[in-house]
Amino acid sequence: MPAQDNAAAAAALAARPAVDPITVEVIGNALASIVEEMGETLVRASYSTNIKERRDSSTCLFDAQGRTLCQAMHIPIHLGSLMGLIENITARHKVSEIRPGDVFCGNDAYTGGGTHLPDIVLAEPVFVDGAIVAWATNLAHHADFVDRGHAHIYQEGLRIPPVKLYRAGQLDQDLMDMILLNCQVPRERLNDLRAQMAANRQGIQRFQALCAKYGTPLTLAACDALLDYAERMARAGIATIPDGTYRFTDRFDCDEFDGEKEFAVEVRVAGDQMHLRFDSPPQVRAGLNLVWTGLLATTYYAVKTLVGPEIPANAGLFRPIHVTAPEGTMLNCVAPAAVNGRTQTCQRVVDLIHGALAPAIPERITAAHNGACTSSTFSGVNPRTGAFYVYLETIGGGFGARASKDGLDGVHIHITNTSNLPVEALEVEYPLVVERYALVDGSGGAGRQRGGMGLWRQIRIEDHLCHAFIHGTRRLSSPWGLFGGAEGGRCRFEFSPGAEPPVKAQGFLKPGESVTIITPGAGGYGEPKQRPRERVRQDLAEGRITETVAREVYGLTD
Repeated sequence: MPAQDNAAAAAALAARPAVDPITVEVIGNALASIVEEMGETLVRASYSTNIKERRDSSTCLFDAQGRTLCQAMHIPIHLGSLMGLIENITARHKVSEIRPGDVFCGNDAYTGGGTHLPDIVLAEPVFVDGAIVAWATNLAHHADFVDRGHAHIYQEGLRIPPVKLYRAGQLDQDLMDMILLNCQVPRERLNDLRAQMAANRQGIQRFQALCAKYGTPLTLAACDALLDYAERMARAGIATIPDGTYRFTDRFDCDEFDGEKEFAVEVRVAGDQMHLRFDSPPQVRAGLNLVWTGLLATTYYAVKTLVGPEIPANAGLFRPIHVTAPEGTMLNCVAPAAVNGRTQTCQRVVDLIHGALAPAIPERITAAHNGACTSSTFSGVNPRTGAFYVYLETIGGGFGARASKDGLDGVHIHITNTSNLPVEALEVEYPLVVERYALVDGSGGAGRQRGGMGLWRQIRIEDHLCHAFIHGTRRLSSPWGLFGGAEGGRCRFEFSPGAEPPVKAQGFLKPGESVTIITPGAGGYGEPKQRPRERVRQDLAEGRITETVAREVYGLTD
């Protein structure tokens, strides 16, 4: 049914009733359930291993003004892809002309809908009584654009501004054909996009049911109250940090450029507000630049971990956090800077914020995590099927030691939060063999509490010529320890004899050749102390430490 005039319908809903705290809590939990259910629908209905196995996707609800209502607990950096999306849509398309069943698709880092091009976003309005009351959105990382340069964004794939993929429920087949023609694995793209459509449709139905149950004015009033509640929690959390100005610098390296870059942050805490000013080198001709929304999403995540992990992930959290960074730099790039590997840079942003605030709130800060998003992409023609394939994986590493606990081993950290691809699924889907998958002995920094260990993953190419794009960070610097804790192990890549190492992270591997990917460990916390020998033996017997750590860190010789 055609929509009524949106302005008139919205005006009818403008008067918001008073809402009690219990109702706010109930509706807030309902919103969280909606986005989580959307996420599960997307994962279960998807086709590619990167989404169905690794869960490289996110779901979110926005209100009619584009404010974040609720993001599923998936991947923090994806908020940077979704943030500002609704404003970009409504800037390009008159709200009065948007109809039920219109679906907007985008991926561009500069015109709304992405922080790098593989992240394709779908957004669909939620109509109630002829007015847009919310937006259902989701993002999926389409592992497709491979064997490309990264000097600027035009080399990195097809750029899609927020455009109508569906009009009043009808697919624009010409637009879909154009998108698929620019993809290297179009069958995967089509089926993953269909899964994204299903996830949004489910979110719309659930939100409309919520409005039917509680009444639209009350539901929207509760949404407003949730934003205010998150703001109060964020302000209360910031107020627990001593007032002052805190600074930290860290180094950043990656295989896509030579040497290291220096990043810095100044964090000023004043009462219940926090101001963060970032400095970084000019943007580079490599895919390591970070767009503004990506910097904001990373900062909001890092602050939330310190002032209140339980704070709802909505726009209210953002209000007392103020971020600045010079334009045209690696941490606030402008078009046409390349952005494909921006997650490497995001990880260092978290290290900066945590490092700066460690003297102020030492009991809440961990030593540096692995600080990387070690990424491997293999592509080629599968000799078993004759079809082109793309295998993407980001590999975890060490989790930093905490004031009272050892770090975790071999996990994804901070803004990535994806799963690993099981060896069985990898070898079934692709002409690759995993020769070794293990923790890296001794890569966790020693301390009163030990840092987590990195991962060792060795992959052999089977019966074809394979293009490899392998990059990481913390090759030249180590994840730092805190308060006397030792540094964690570094990232490194090793190639089998005769294999030609990639140039600027990209190259080809021949049949039978292999690459070993070793991810960073994490820093230790506090001055190392001698654990009782019986405790060391027990930890060794129960698998919490390895023989190497027992021997070299704790001196166990028997």
